[in-house]
Amino acid sequence: MDCNCIEQQWPPDDLLMKYQYISDFFIALAYFSIPLELIYFVKKSAVFPYRWVLVQFGAFIVLCGATHLISLWTYSLHSRTVASVMTTAKVLTALVSCVTALMLVHIIPDLLSVKTRELFLKNKAAELDREMGLIRTQEETGRHVRMLTHEIRSTLDRHTILKTTLVELGRTLALEECALWMPTRTGLELQLSYTLCQQNPVSYTVPIHLPVINQVFSTNRAIKISPNSPVARLQPAGKYVPGEVVAVRVPLLHLSNFHINDWPELSTKRYALMVLMLPSDSARHLHVHELELVEVVADQVAVALSHAAILEESMRARNLLMEQNVALDLARREAETAIHARNDFLAVMNHEMRTPMHAIIALSSLLQETELTPEQRLMVETILKSSNLLATLINDVLDLSRLEDGSLQLDLGTLNLYALFREVLKLIKPVASIKKLHVSLSLALDLPEYAIGDEKRLMQTILNVVGNAVKFSKEGSVSITAFVAKRETLRDSRAPEFLPVPSDNHFYLRVQVKDSGCGISPQDIPKLFTKFAQNQSTATRNPGGSGLGLAICKSFVNLMEGHIWIESEGLGKGCTAIFIVKLGVPERMNESKLPYMPKMPTNYGQTALSGLKVLVMDENGSSRTVTKELLVHLGCDVMTVGSSDECLRLVSHEHKVVLMDVCVPGTDSHRITSRIHEKFAKHNERPLIVALTGNTDKSMKEKCMRIGMDGLILKPVSLDKMKTVLSDLLEHRVLFEAL
Repeated sequence: MDCNCIEQQWPPDDLLMKYQYISDFFIALAYFSIPLELIYFVKKSAVFPYRWVLVQFGAFIVLCGATHLISLWTYSLHSRTVASVMTTAKVLTALVSCVTALMLVHIIPDLLSVKTRELFLKNKAAELDREMGLIRTQEETGRHVRMLTHEIRSTLDRHTILKTTLVELGRTLALEECALWMPTRTGLELQLSYTLCQQNPVSYTVPIHLPVINQVFSTNRAIKISPNSPVARLQPAGKYVPGEVVAVRVPLLHLSNFHINDWPELSTKRYALMVLMLPSDSARHLHVHELELVEVVADQVAVALSHAAILEESMRARNLLMEQNVALDLARREAETAIHARNDFLAVMNHEMRTPMHAIIALSSLLQETELTPEQRLMVETILKSSNLLATLINDVLDLSRLEDGSLQLDLGTLNLYALFREVLKLIKPVASIKKLHVSLSLALDLPEYAIGDEKRLMQTILNVVGNAVKFSKEGSVSITAFVAKRETLRDSRAPEFLPVPSDNHFYLRVQVKDSGCGISPQDIPKLFTKFAQNQSTATRNPGGSGLGLAICKSFVNLMEGHIWIESEGLGKGCTAIFIVKLGVPERMNESKLPYMPKMPTNYGQTALSGLKVLVMDENGSSRTVTKELLVHLGCDVMTVGSSDECLRLVSHEHKVVLMDVCVPGTDSHRITSRIHEKFAKHNERPLIVALTGNTDKSMKEKCMRIGMDGLILKPVSLDKMKTVLSDLLEHRVLFEAL
């Protein structure tokens, strides 16, 4: 049977051997090049962790290459040495390959873990990329917040702040609408106050207790709300799908310490509501960083509103304070004007009232020197006493006025206490004798004769107290006791504010005036020191009227750092007036006491004033005549003038005294005094210039001294007083009576 297959022709054996020979050569060349490349890789890779594995693998490859290279000599007849080398190379190759295979079992998991770490690092890198994105977003958000904060705080007007907030948020977040709901005064509703698109929004209100509002107010985060909620229906419904709506609360900080004109006074923490709407038919949503931006802006608005509220309140308070200051300044100027007007009025009225009193007292004292029947003498004495009481009342009114405005000050000097009390006794006895009252004076042995104090105020106080005792006593007696108050008796529970401090430089004089009069009920005692007050019980028994006596006494005693009070066991049992005043101790306490010599009736016919030339200037004719009669009765040679020009024309070196009636020492009196000084260059030839005035203002003495006058005599002037002051004036060449 014949076969049609064509038998494949194989190359001869020598050709195959040739191909194997060439292949082994190239395999060996490749094997030897790979270790060189590995060595280069290891050298360049300083951080590769498996260098010893590469060395081992390189050895394996070298051995494989050596095996293939040695096999080139086996294709022809070869010696036993070649066979031995070939065998050795194959054994080493097998050994190294097995060791390398075993090592790869341990290396592969490490390589896999490296791969895992590589994936982890890739994930970390991706996370870092995201964080960097967030940081960039936050930076952008911060930039927007700073821009918004700058815009918001660029003004402190709350309306501008809120409107700017809505505009900037709308521009930054590309909003379709942004609105602010503010609480009403009642706090029960929210009112639509500001919107982005509407300049003047309709006053639309919603209840504050709606669930959606409670949900927003319960958290400080910006939350998404339904577009159909009442606070989100800011535009008429349309065919478009409404965009996303976000709401956030705006804290209204505590405003309990200040009140804004058209804001509620918030005693508890409340909130406004801010609503943000994205454009309709928009798939956009607000991201987290945008919501954070809204929350930060809400807090910034709250802070700015609080600052604006404080500024508004401070501005309102400042304006109110300015108005009050203006009103106070106006009131102060009006009060000063009123005080000046009152002082001017009192000065003029004082002078005008004392001028007729001067005439009454002077003429009455002159009338006393004439031959009178007992009845006439009694009437003249009554006129004198009444006039003196009226002069005392005038003094009281003026003193009270100066006490109230704080201008009255004590005129301290050395005084004779013994003489002062005896003078009081002398003045009060004529009045007491009419009522057949026995008046006694008891001065303690330890009472110093001389002290430092205001003699006029102390005497006025004693006279007022003793005069009250005589006034309210129909029969019986009035006793006056004076002694130095002991330290243990100074404190009085009725006057806790009276805190006496004993010292060697002063002592406290205690005066007690006890009467057997009508007495007073204890509950009426405090009323006695009130101006023009009189208790009803004494008013019915003695209709002598009310006055200023005890009120003046209390003020004088307070000025002298003392205390005054009245004790009474009740109606019909009399009373005791007690006061304590602080007096100074003179430097020379060992000075001999002058014996008290009662004054004898004065004979005015022959006096040292006889022939004394006196010039009297007074514009009031009656007062001028009265003064002249007093001086003539004292033996003076008197010339009277009615004007300043006449006075300057007639005054000469023969005149020893110029009596000038002065109401207020103004330009006229200053001109006359200056002209007299100029006319008589030598001081010894110049007449003594004396002001005769009814003005008791303390500055009167200073003004008279300043313009160059030598003395001041206070009206009214009796015959005794005129003789005394003229004698002192001629002796000392100066005389300023205490005011």
